[in-house]
Amino acid sequence: MKIAIECRSPLLQKALEMFLSNHLSSAKQCDLIIKDVKCIEDSRCFYISQDSDADLIKPFSRSQLILALEERYKKMGKNYTDKELSKNNDSLDFSILEKRIEFLTQEYKENILKAVRAFYEE
Repeated sequence: MKIAIECRSPLLQKALEMFLSNHLSSAKQCDLIIKDVKCIEDSRCFYISQDSDADLIKPFSRSQLILALEERYKKMGKNYTDKELSKNNDSLDFSILEKRIEFLTQEYKENILKAVRAFYEE
């Protein structure tokens, strides 16, 4: 699978580049072009947005992205299996997940403390 990424959002661009690092290609040589702007004329365009007509609706996870890309690939009449991606999953770095869990835990802790303080201040 060869994928090009052309997003206006630098954050989305970087996230997609990290998720699909082994599949990046130039726009001329790619099978799919991922964009965050709606494109009608290009059949290779894969549209990511919060709109209901998008190919993938934000927010999304890496696995949702992969599944949506595989589905689109099948619609294009090409056979692609996730063998290459499953090799990469074995060596995933969970630091992003750990940071997210830490953030959510801290946020949860702060909310509990606010509730307790509000209860005792009354």
